[in-house]
Amino acid sequence: MNTILLVDDDKFLRTSIAAFLKLEHFSIISVNSVYEALVFLKLNKPDLVITDIMMMELDGYDFLKILKTSQSLCHIPTILLTAKGLTDDRIKGYNIGCNAYLTKPFDAHELLSIINNMLKINLNSMISSDLMIDQQKIISKSIISLVKSFTHREKTILRLVLRGCTNREIANYLQLSVRNIEKYVSRLLDKTNTRNRTELVTLILSIKLKSSDYFRANDGNRTRE
Repeated sequence: MNTILLVDDDKFLRTSIAAFLKLEHFSIISVNSVYEALVFLKLNKPDLVITDIMMMELDGYDFLKILKTSQSLCHIPTILLTAKGLTDDRIKGYNIGCNAYLTKPFDAHELLSIINNMLKINLNSMISSDLMIDQQKIISKSIISLVKSFTHREKTILRLVLRGCTNREIANYLQLSVRNIEKYVSRLLDKTNTRNRTELVTLILSIKLKSSDYFRANDGNRTRE
């Protein structure tokens, strides 16, 4: 069951909206001020917020600014309710970050449609985000495994490439020919399926490997270099 935080100092409207949405199987937390809403939000995270704009002290715009500047609350979809239907007011609300704007009086079923649509969009967004994170974890694990399989020499050269050393500088440091270093770098590009040094460095840095993951000596591989 989705939880909706309803903020409105009009008791009649607040009660009416809450009663209607409860019939639609929503859990409603009803408060009459922004202060009460903030107290609730300290320990709870609703799935959606509906707030009136015209309220005493802190108004709906103030509340929206607080929500959208909070890292833990900014993702919550928000609907603004107001008796003012001027274009400038709507633009102000959208610029701050509201997801929908309803002018009083409004049809309860229109509000319901907006709520359902916003919750669906938010759910799809969360699912997509989770899938992307899972996919990135799989890719990262695959690359980590690949890097760990590099020979000691390959890891050493990779470390120097990450430091920005040129092939000649690496060759001088390891007392090898530039041609040999070019072959090693080319092998690293092939193994990581990257086209150049920039892509190689970006790939390695993107998975945030610990230095021990790719710089630890792999004695078992030294004889095969």
